Amino acid sequence: MGTAYMALFSLCLARQNGGQFILRIEDTDAARSTAASEQNILDSLRWLGLDWDEGPDKPGPYGPYRQSERLPIYAEYVRQLLADGHAFHCFCSTGRLNEMRAGQMARKETARYDGLCMSLTQDEVARKLAAGEEHVVRMKVPDSGTCIVQDQLRGQIEIDWAQIDMQVLMKSDGSPTYHLAVVVDDHLMEITHIIRGEEWINSAPKHILLYQYFGWAMPELIHMPLLRNPDKSKLSKRKNPTSIRFYERMGFLPEAVLNYLGMLGWSMPDGEEKFSLATMIEHFDLQRISLGAPVFDVEKLKWLNGRWLREELDDDAFADRISNWAYNRENLVKVIPLIRERVDVFSEVAGMIAFFAEGLPELTEEALAHKTLAPDEVKKVLQFTLWEMESLDGWDRDKLNDLFARLAESMDIRIRDVLAPIFVAVSGKPVSPPLFDSMAIIGPDLIRARIKHATDVLGGVSNKAMKKLQKEYETLARP
Repeated sequence: MGTAYMALFSLCLARQNGGQFILRIEDTDAARSTAASEQNILDSLRWLGLDWDEGPDKPGPYGPYRQSERLPIYAEYVRQLLADGHAFHCFCSTGRLNEMRAGQMARKETARYDGLCMSLTQDEVARKLAAGEEHVVRMKVPDSGTCIVQDQLRGQIEIDWAQIDMQVLMKSDGSPTYHLAVVVDDHLMEITHIIRGEEWINSAPKHILLYQYFGWAMPELIHMPLLRNPDKSKLSKRKNPTSIRFYERMGFLPEAVLNYLGMLGWSMPDGEEKFSLATMIEHFDLQRISLGAPVFDVEKLKWLNGRWLREELDDDAFADRISNWAYNRENLVKVIPLIRERVDVFSEVAGMIAFFAEGLPELTEEALAHKTLAPDEVKKVLQFTLWEMESLDGWDRDKLNDLFARLAESMDIRIRDVLAPIFVAVSGKPVSPPLFDSMAIIGPDLIRARIKHATDVLGGVSNKAMKKLQKEYETLARP
């Protein structure tokens, strides 16, 4: 949702001003970036109707548009910063850095690199590099003075240089950090306006300094207010489903989701809450963005979606949308192999496959009651499953089978006892068509939401209990 929120406002600004809307895949973090995650971004933005002019699948004059394909470019600019004396090699170990930061925090100082390796002579650096010592490249940052961040929404923001860390620009494996790559790419791709979340304000001085070091003109900065949960905390998947694919599977209209994102932090001149993307572009004005904390309220989104359903879709369009949503041939072909051996007449099918198209099943504590596990132990199984799924590489029946076998062994619980609440959370019933095959078809976003829903039905997990569970989870013996 956060990505779509920024993309929407970027697209509106570009379209209204006759500019180009660029999709760049920032995938230098190999552990978090996969072909599947990239495809999910493309599919989600397309489903919403946020199409781009240039990107990894739409070649343009400023490509390539994946940062992983631009590594030689970043290396060249790091060499330039080193040659000009704006960056330096840092050979400090992780242990030394941790000890340094712990001391700074104990003295209630800003945690930042202390500049030790800046004092190395050129000969010392050359010897260490020749010896193959592990190192990173850091940027030099002034010790004193103030950086002025000019923001189109907030005006001038003053940030003391003493609060800014000597940012790592090139990691020990030779890959760039976000801060270097984004500055180089924005300049080379001739980006004129950058819309980011307000959590990036404190990083703006690093980017401004890099622009100054390179002698480049700084783009306009617009820092949007962050989306919030109803309790005002930062929107996160731990408290609210944040994946666009979740809302697609739940049966929301893309027009309504986009409309709702536009409402969060921005308003039409006439105050109308229901508007199309074309109407938002027509009336878009940065000055109408509110700097308050916009609350992402799923109930308000459902209300707005209902208006779109009733006011924009006639019966034929309604039938087309609902068929395309879940009851299409492609989806049925996936499900039929799981049920055909159990079906004697077609009238039995509806009850068997209802949970494939369902959102969050109606659950009760009684339905989730376990023969051998106490309610708190059931919640532990559900929460540990969620954490396991967060780190799951891929999503298919075999990987899910391995996940639960691994979890049961590490928790020293019989696998059938681990799976019992999962059956209910996923299907609303103690039994269903083959569980792992069903989960693979339903998909990770909706499955995680259903398991979280089951946890909430059992009373949820308090912050204190969550911290305790986290510690226990981290100590699990992995088979």
